[in-house]
Amino acid sequence: MKKLIAYIALSFAAITSYATTPLWMRDVQISPDGTEIVFCYKGDIYKVPAKGGTATQLTTQDSYECTPIWSPDGKQIAFASDRNGNFDIFIMPANGGTAQRLTTHSATELPSAFTPDGKYILFSASIQDPTSSALFPSAAMTELYKVPSVGGRTEQVLGTPAEAIYFDKSGNRFFYQDRKGGENEWRKHHTSSITRDVWMYDAKTGSHTNLTQHAGEDRNPIVSPDGQTVYFLSERNGSSFNVYSFPVSQPQSIKTITSFKNHPVRFLSMSNNGTLCYGYDGEIYTQQEGSNPRKINVEIIRDDQPQIAYLKYPDRATSATVSPDGKQIAFTVRGEVFVTSADYTTTKQITHTAAEEDGLSFAPDNRTLAYASERSGNWQIYLAKIVREEDPNFPNATLIKEEVLLPSTTVERSHPQFSPDGKELAFIEDRNRLMVLNLETKKVRRITDGSTWYSTGGGFDYAWSPDSKWFTLEFTGNKHDPYSDIGLVSAQGNSEIINLTNSGYSSGSPSFALDGNAILFTTERYGMRAHASWGSLDDAMLVFLNQDAYDKFSLSKEDYELYKEANSDRKKGCRKR
Repeated sequence: MKKLIAYIALSFAAITSYATTPLWMRDVQISPDGTEIVFCYKGDIYKVPAKGGTATQLTTQDSYECTPIWSPDGKQIAFASDRNGNFDIFIMPANGGTAQRLTTHSATELPSAFTPDGKYILFSASIQDPTSSALFPSAAMTELYKVPSVGGRTEQVLGTPAEAIYFDKSGNRFFYQDRKGGENEWRKHHTSSITRDVWMYDAKTGSHTNLTQHAGEDRNPIVSPDGQTVYFLSERNGSSFNVYSFPVSQPQSIKTITSFKNHPVRFLSMSNNGTLCYGYDGEIYTQQEGSNPRKINVEIIRDDQPQIAYLKYPDRATSATVSPDGKQIAFTVRGEVFVTSADYTTTKQITHTAAEEDGLSFAPDNRTLAYASERSGNWQIYLAKIVREEDPNFPNATLIKEEVLLPSTTVERSHPQFSPDGKELAFIEDRNRLMVLNLETKKVRRITDGSTWYSTGGGFDYAWSPDSKWFTLEFTGNKHDPYSDIGLVSAQGNSEIINLTNSGYSSGSPSFALDGNAILFTTERYGMRAHASWGSLDDAMLVFLNQDAYDKFSLSKEDYELYKEANSDRKKGCRKR
C-alpha cells in the first residue's frame, strides 16, 4: 500500500519580522529576584521583564520546549524539550545560550524544581516503579527523580507521583500535588475521588502529610519566602481555579487571594520578595498579597516568514475513497480532506478548517467531491468542484470551488453518496433518516423515516445499486436493538424496507456485488458472537437477489452454460405444447 505523503505549499503574503501581543502564554515562572518572567509560547521559551515589555526568545529549535524553571540563583533555566524525539531535561544560561541535555531516557521527563542549593533538578517521569510499589504500572502515574544540574546519574526520589514540587528554604521538606489517577489535568470543575491534593513531604522522616483533603482540585503549591504560608490553586467554593493560601501550621485556615470569574488561574509561582505570578485567560499577571492583580503587557518579535508546509502522513488516513475512474484517492487525515493520485505522490489538500470533515464520495465525473463538515456547528454537506476545465484532476487542480448544500442551523446532514448515474446525492439526516437530493431540481425526498435506527451515534452504512434505483442499508430489524440486519429499499421512497437477513446477530457494511445481482455484507451470525458483550468475529456473506445470479455464482462456468441451455430447451418445449 502506497504511503500517502502530502507536500503542500501554503501561500501567504511575505511577512517580515513584526511585533505582536501574544495570547496563551504557558508555564509562567517568575525569577527568584522578581525582575523577570519566563514562559512558553508556540513551543519556545521566552523571557520578559516582570514590569512588561519586549520578550526575548531563548530557544529557537523546531522542537517543542516547555515547563521552564529557574535555578535558585536565577542564573540558569531548566526546561523540557522533545528535540531528540521525546521530552528530556535541558539546562541553559538564563540569558540564553547553548542548552545542555541532562536526561536521556525514552520516557517523558518534565522538570519540577531545583533543590535549594541548586545542585539537583527534580523531575517527573514514568521510568521504573520500585519493586515494593502497589501502583498499577502506568505512564500517567509517574515517579519523582533528580538529576545533577551539571549532568550525571539520575536517582529516584519517590516511587509515587509527586508533581509541581516546591521546596522550603531549608531543603528538608517540599510541597507537591499528588496524582491518584489518569484524569486529564486540564479538566475543569472536576470532583471525584482522584482529584489532586496538596501534600507536604518531610525528607528526614520520609512522611507525607495531606494538607487539603478537598473533594475538588487543589494543586500547584508554593511557599512564601518566610516559609510560613502555602499558596496554591483550587476550584473550591464552586468557582474556577483561583489562588488561595493557608498557614503551614493551620492548613484548615484557607484564605482567598484572587477571585477571577469564568476562566481558571494557571501556572502559579512566587519570587523571593513575595510577588505572585500566574497566568489567566492566556495572559500573565503579577500580584502582591493585599493588592490587586496587575496584567503584564508582553510584546514578542517573531520572524514568521512564509514556509512550505511538509506534511508527512504514513498512516492513520481514514475514509479512503477511490474515484470512479480509479485514478484518484480521497481520504481524511486529522479531519482534513486530501486527494492523491493513485499512481503518483502528487497530493492536494482540499479543506483547511478547524472542524472535522468526513464521509467522502466522488461524483461519476471524477471532478466533484462530496463530504460532510462540522464547521458551522452541526454536520452539513459540502461539494468541492474542479473549476478549470484544463485541470485533469484534484491533485493537479489550480482552482477548487466549495459550496454547502441545503445549509441549516438545526438539521444535521452527513454521509453523502452520489448515485452511480450522478443525478442524485443521498445523505443521512439527523443521524437516522436516509434522504435523497435531486441535484437538478434541488428537491429532497425521504427514503427511511428514522424509525428503523435507534442509535444517534452518527449514521449507518448504506449503498446505491448500480442502476441507481435501490439502496441496501444496515437497519434495526424487528426492533431488535442493538443488533442490525441488512435491508433493501426503493430509491424512490415511500416503500417498506425488505429485511434480507432476519438474523438475531449484527450484520453490516452492505454493498452491491455481481453487477447489482447480490449484496455483500459482514455478519457475526457464525463463529464468535457478541452476546451483549464484546469480542465477536465477522464473516463476509452474499445474499442473492435472483436465482440466475445464485446459479451463476454456485456453478462452474461449464455447468452454468449447460444449465442455461437445458432451461432454454425446457422453455421451448413448453411453448410447443
